[in-house]
Amino acid sequence: MTMLSSDEEFLSHLPVFRHFEDVAEPELYRPLPDGWALALADIVDSTDAIAQGRYKSVNMAGAGVISGILNALDRHDLPFVFGGDGAAVAVPPQAIEASRAALSKVRRWVSEDLGLTLRAALVPLTEIRANGLDVRVARFQASDDVSYAMFSGGGNNWADMQMKGGHYLVDEAEAGDRPDLSGLSCRWNPIQARYGAVVSIIATPRPGGDMAAFRRLVADIVTLANEDGREGHPVPVEGPALGFIREGLVMEAKALSGLGDRMSQFRKGCWVAFQTVLITVLYWLRKPVGRFDPVQYKTTVASNTDFRKFDDGLKMTIDVDADRLSRIKARLEGAERDGVCFYGLHEQDAALMTCVVPSPLSRDHMHFVDGAAGGYARAAQMLKERSASSV
Repeated sequence: MTMLSSDEEFLSHLPVFRHFEDVAEPELYRPLPDGWALALADIVDSTDAIAQGRYKSVNMAGAGVISGILNALDRHDLPFVFGGDGAAVAVPPQAIEASRAALSKVRRWVSEDLGLTLRAALVPLTEIRANGLDVRVARFQASDDVSYAMFSGGGNNWADMQMKGGHYLVDEAEAGDRPDLSGLSCRWNPIQARYGAVVSIIATPRPGGDMAAFRRLVADIVTLANEDGREGHPVPVEGPALGFIREGLVMEAKALSGLGDRMSQFRKGCWVAFQTVLITVLYWLRKPVGRFDPVQYKTTVASNTDFRKFDDGLKMTIDVDADRLSRIKARLEGAERDGVCFYGLHEQDAALMTCVVPSPLSRDHMHFVDGAAGGYARAAQMLKERSASSV
């Protein structure tokens, strides 16, 4: 019998829950083992990039952090979280230096291909715990095929603040040094709101506040979102409408080829375009080819979508009508007045999807949703302003 290492045992025994309203319950979470670290990154001045309409590029960079690290380590079971303009991945001790190299290459790719500045850091868990915080992890079963990591303990937020303060930073790789971004994709057109508005929400517990009251707040917001019977899911149950955006196709082709290698970019571009046309034709014909069933694939896109999470606070991008949105706002405002939370919220008319698809033939493809006009980045800016005004 093969013995699992303590790190492998930790991953294989992480609690998995299916009812998202329980996401803030502390007993669901387990602390990361000693020696682990957080690999994290975000776009510098993402609000300016968003103001310029560069939503696709910002989300592509955030998902690229996840793709670059997981591909470099050749594993997709590590806990990670997508934050719109950035991401964080928990990495075991033996993977820290490889993760540093991957982050360094992702920084260079974002600079050279996307024309943005990615800030990145590797923060040891020992440093987080020395400051009285922790990184605790659970998994939410989003579908039969995919589960997503949830984080509590305050460590992710602390690590993010340290990174933004210039600590634990990862240098940018040499010019032309490329990450492996296999599977990274952002082909889908924006997904229009069906009920009224696509709303990106971030709510974090107030320091020193009543955590039981915060858990009740999370459960109430999830319940309000679920009045449509689908938890406010911004992607239709049958999957997103067919339609692929040129900007996303171009970014994907460039991500999969070498810098300045025009022939490679052309070949990759042709391959991406061929796949896109083939999927479209097969879907309209309702015709599987081999093990690939386009109708089933499109349906699992919806069920596998990561549209809500817990990352030291509630984050969700949901499609709601005006009445539900009014009641969600009232509940958040009341909780903020009572000293329970700080929150940020941004409304837009569509959602944006970025994907990590290890293989179109497997069903464990992952899809990250953000608001199509700034989403989490603008909600985070609102939260920051509201928390600053309370001091």
